Amino acid sequence: MLRLPRGLYLQMVSHCITGLPDEACGVLAGDPTSGAVARLYPTRNAAASARLYVVDSRDLLQADRDAERNGMQLIGVFHSHTHTDAYPSPTDVDQAPDPGWHYVVVSLRDSHPVVRSYRIGGGRIEEESVVVLGQAAVAVAV
Repeated sequence: MLRLPRGLYLQMVSHCITGLPDEACGVLAGDPTSGAVARLYPTRNAAASARLYVVDSRDLLQADRDAERNGMQLIGVFHSHTHTDAYPSPTDVDQAPDPGWHYVVVSLRDSHPVVRSYRIGGGRIEEESVVVLGQAAVAVAV
């Protein structure tokens, strides 16, 4: 289960919309045991593509260092799908580096964004619940 404070949820969706026409992406930090997200790091899409995302390596390094300084770990990644469902593509599955991470897909295909989260490992895709919490949390831009 992914636990995402409402403010971070809104920032994630906003970052994805702002990234149009390309896919947007970012990383999530928090507690890997509970799936609670405490920080969101919007990143650049190094691929600059409407069909593919690559988290900018400098942004990833900065996010990882900031999370570590604040006693957290990177626990997932999010990205948008500009023209398809909120379901991992074959490329998303191939690029999934850590089976312990949460892989969040924000579909912008329809009039309202759709957010879904998955665990991906060994080519297997398992959807998990996304719980949006009412409390605020810290949003960090890199």
